[in-house]
Amino acid sequence: MRLLLSLLLFLSLLVPSMPALAAEQQVWIQRIGGEESGEVLGSVMARDTSDGLVISPSISGLAAGAYGFHLHENGSCDSGLKDGVQVAGLAAGGHWDPDNTGSHQGPFGVGHRGDLSRLVIDADGTSTTPVVAPRLSVDDLKGRAFIVHAGGDTYSDEPPLGGGGARIACGVAGE
Repeated sequence: MRLLLSLLLFLSLLVPSMPALAAEQQVWIQRIGGEESGEVLGSVMARDTSDGLVISPSISGLAAGAYGFHLHENGSCDSGLKDGVQVAGLAAGGHWDPDNTGSHQGPFGVGHRGDLSRLVIDADGTSTTPVVAPRLSVDDLKGRAFIVHAGGDTYSDEPPLGGGGARIACGVAGE
């Protein structure tokens, strides 16, 4: 046994070490709210890089345009009651803000870390353009939800939450 362990140790010194693979995670995105709730729209692949988290969407089925896109604090796409009205995706909570900034400044600002670049749906109804979240890593996604909001995002607090509209799609990152 000792000879075998010595041989394995010797061989491990001869073999060049492999570079660590970048962490990545695929998150499936589904429509929430309305009659088509649950319809899978595609996925996003999140991968750690030296520039931060690169999020590569592969989404189809939304109208062309810009959508608010955020990482929310809870890993749930369930609806919830707000002022007596059912709100799609409300269980996802607010934008992930671990630093308690209370500020909506976009992915390159110092506000919510859950602020992501707009998700742009092309004229053909697809989105495949990657975005960078420089202050995030794959580890930050665990137990959180990606939310797609109707309407764009101004990356400011006025109008509230950057003008993003209803929560229309959601995906929960795994543990």
